[in-house]
Amino acid sequence: MDIITVPDVVLNTPTKPVAVIDKKIKRIVRDMIHTLELQKDPEGVGLAANQVGLPYSLFIMKPTKKAVAIVCINPQIMEIEVGAEPVEKPKQDPEEKEKEKLEGCLSIPNIWGRVNRTKRVKLRYSDLDGKTHEDWFRSFHAIIIQHEMDHLSGVVFTQRVLEQGNKMYKEVDGELKPFEI
Repeated sequence: MDIITVPDVVLNTPTKPVAVIDKKIKRIVRDMIHTLELQKDPEGVGLAANQVGLPYSLFIMKPTKKAVAIVCINPQIMEIEVGAEPVEKPKQDPEEKEKEKLEGCLSIPNIWGRVNRTKRVKLRYSDLDGKTHEDWFRSFHAIIIQHEMDHLSGVVFTQRVLEQGNKMYKEVDGELKPFEI
């Protein structure tokens, strides 16, 4: 599958619910997972169906290379918890820590920006077997979910950066340079 990039209109078009989880949807999800796993520089951690040109309300998330992909079909954020504290992460060098706070997107290559996201979300979604789940996700998972839910609503992260008055950066030769649209 090819990843659609801006300014393709499909990225600004809200998706439609999945009516039936059939062989076609299962094949699409399998192909999306494979596409996500192939991404390098940067590696992706989530992928929404409209990012591969499909109008379905579904996304996958895989926060680490070794993680099993979580499939979210017809997802809905049920609750948010603004004041939740993130999980402690191991110490790292300050430059890496700063870059980690920036959000990026496979559909907007080499552009990064800070998006203020809530720390905890309760998500209702169906899995590939059609089973409905309602789970709390926090920290990095919560950020991925909010980013992918924006995609399903036809919103790309750069819109959030601009709405919030935050800065954007363009990656040039491995360095981040301030960038304005």
